Amino acid sequence: MKRSLSGLLVALAFTACKQEAPGKMEPIPRPPGATAPEPAEAAPVPAAPAVPKDAVVLRWKLVQDAPVSFRLNLALDRNAPVPESAPAEKPAKADKKKGKDAKASPAEAPATAKAPVPTEYTYVLVLDKSGERQLRVAPNTGAPEDATFSDRGFIIDGLQGPARNLATLVLELPRDPVRPGETWPLGTELTTPDALGTLFRRAPGGERHNRVKLVSVTPGDNGEQVATLEYDIVEQFGGTLSPPRPALPKKDKGAKQAGPENTAIEVPNELDDAPAAPAAQPEGTELGATVKVTGKGEFLVKAGQWRSWEGTLSTSLNGPAQPAVNLPAGTYKARITPVSAPQQAPAAPQAPEAAPATTATPPAP
Repeated sequence: MKRSLSGLLVALAFTACKQEAPGKMEPIPRPPGATAPEPAEAAPVPAAPAVPKDAVVLRWKLVQDAPVSFRLNLALDRNAPVPESAPAEKPAKADKKKGKDAKASPAEAPATAKAPVPTEYTYVLVLDKSGERQLRVAPNTGAPEDATFSDRGFIIDGLQGPARNLATLVLELPRDPVRPGETWPLGTELTTPDALGTLFRRAPGGERHNRVKLVSVTPGDNGEQVATLEYDIVEQFGGTLSPPRPALPKKDKGAKQAGPENTAIEVPNELDDAPAAPAAQPEGTELGATVKVTGKGEFLVKAGQWRSWEGTLSTSLNGPAQPAVNLPAGTYKARITPVSAPQQAPAAPQAPEAAPATTATPPAP
């Protein structure tokens, strides 16, 4: 009996292992005479748009392990008019009511000196192994900054304020093919009136235009093409900066009188319900700024880099508008020069060997 029962269990186990899983799908047999479908072809890669015959595509052409370096020099133009600045605040007068024994108030901390304006920016353009374009900007004063950019010089990540605007001026190229006579804007932000806060009221009007023009494309040496670009950018704004509103004085509580059982009773002040006199609003400060950029550059189309670039950066201020300007105040002559390989210092000239000292011959006796 036991043997028959164990044999039955073994048979059931083998039967359960042979059963197929529920829900299994079987392929439908192909009907006779049907042909197998052809394998699907890969989607065709869209071809790059054709460049018109009289147009050029301006791009930075970098090679791995071959960085491109150039230096932007900014020279202050001493003959240009000095930009206006905020008027100096008058020192507060000493309180005459204080007696001689009163302690003198500590001297006010001197205003923090402004950081010197960099006069040189060195740009190093590198194509790394992953195919990304890296940019390092090293001013002659301050710490260097890193950024990434596209093949047309657009700053993708990194750099802020004046450093970003200067890099955009000397790096950014048009997105599409351009013909001589066509114009395009740059991604600069030379003025930011919002940086003055909510107390600034911008006046209507102002001037703003941003234009770079391809003047001509001329043949160069060894089949090169030289694209001449002209820059004409102006940003101007003005308005009134209101002073902060003075804090409202606190209302005095009513006098307290003694009530029954020595409890204090607050007597309401009749002047609390009287309307407050309108406070005189102090006049605001008129301010504004004008930033102009003019320049001309020669870009080598096949080599993908500048042959020359020079321009003028002019910033004039009216009042305390410097926080809303992203270029140094004044008029600067800008010029690009290639960074040459470091030259080895010449060897110090060796001193000539000293001639042997002659000794006097004593006279013969």
